[in-house]
Amino acid sequence: MYDTDVFVLGGGPAGLAAAIAARQRGFTVTLADADRPPIDKACGEGLMPDSLAAAAKLGIQIPDDAGHPFRGIRFSGPLSQVEAPFPNGRGRGLRRTVLHPLLVETAAKAGVNMIWGTSVTGVDGHSIRTARETFTSRWIIGADGGQSMVRRWTGLGEISREANRFGFRRHYKIAPWAEYVEIHWGNRCQFYITPTAPDEICLVLMSRDSHLRIDDALPQFPALQQRLAGLTPAGTERGSFAATRRLKRVAEGHVALIGDASGTVDAITGEGLCMAFQQALALADALEAEDLGLYRRAHLSLARRPLFMADFMLLMDRSRLLQRRVLRAFSERPELFARLLATHVGKFNIPQFAATAAALGWEILTA
Repeated sequence: MYDTDVFVLGGGPAGLAAAIAARQRGFTVTLADADRPPIDKACGEGLMPDSLAAAAKLGIQIPDDAGHPFRGIRFSGPLSQVEAPFPNGRGRGLRRTVLHPLLVETAAKAGVNMIWGTSVTGVDGHSIRTARETFTSRWIIGADGGQSMVRRWTGLGEISREANRFGFRRHYKIAPWAEYVEIHWGNRCQFYITPTAPDEICLVLMSRDSHLRIDDALPQFPALQQRLAGLTPAGTERGSFAATRRLKRVAEGHVALIGDASGTVDAITGEGLCMAFQQALALADALEAEDLGLYRRAHLSLARRPLFMADFMLLMDRSRLLQRRVLRAFSERPELFARLLATHVGKFNIPQFAATAAALGWEILTA
């Protein structure tokens, strides 16, 4: 009855992950994207241990010589610093232009029919119109990013919550100076530093100010500015709109959304790719059961912890005084930071985190 079982609109990591997961269940899959590989995106380029575990379930193998490993997270402020290793292995910094071809290769081996350089112009029922031809599909998956047209075409665009920030990324050719992803906290902005190669780092600025750029913010961070002094950026600065967004519905009838098209969490969590990979596995389960209600419930569950952690950490972005007290409390009680990180990567549940937050609150009050 249909040209394909599953049609995926969007060939970024989320769309490729959804296509791979559907092929693993035996569906015929077609994927279309207006761009051609490798597709880049302004992001922090760090894969947490839980992201790597979810990728492995999809059969996505990251070579040991790709990117650069990191062992945990470090928070740095003007007066305090604290770090902790992951309790579940190492993460890996990896340029998006390196990761994307690995995903394309995995999809090709799985038997996904990929149509690159072809725009999708509309969705009508089970029909998908492209610039070249029209396809029919039993299931339609929107993986076309934060400004998803599939949401508009299918009536899934109603938002229940939204908060906006802005990110700008730049690479530098310099050997990583730490085994950690560093988050440097400033006045209503943060710098993230991820090692992406033995001789390269990825620097990302995040703030609520759409006009703030990397060179404008660096003077707030003299130690970081000194490390980068005299270095020529490896490539141009790229910017991206970063939203925390929840939708009222991520699936209806025969249509499902995945990745940024289905809602986002703030980049401070570093969990965007992990969520996309986990959503792909959950969506494949739902397709196999022919019940997208399963996906809606799984999607809600998968987003709960990252959203909770983003809200907690971004409290520090709103108050300079609170930020300094939290960082001081963490530096004096590093085991609390280790518990926070364990919660962040899914090794602590919310009740365990509540106990940690209560202890942290007491440290802040008595500081």
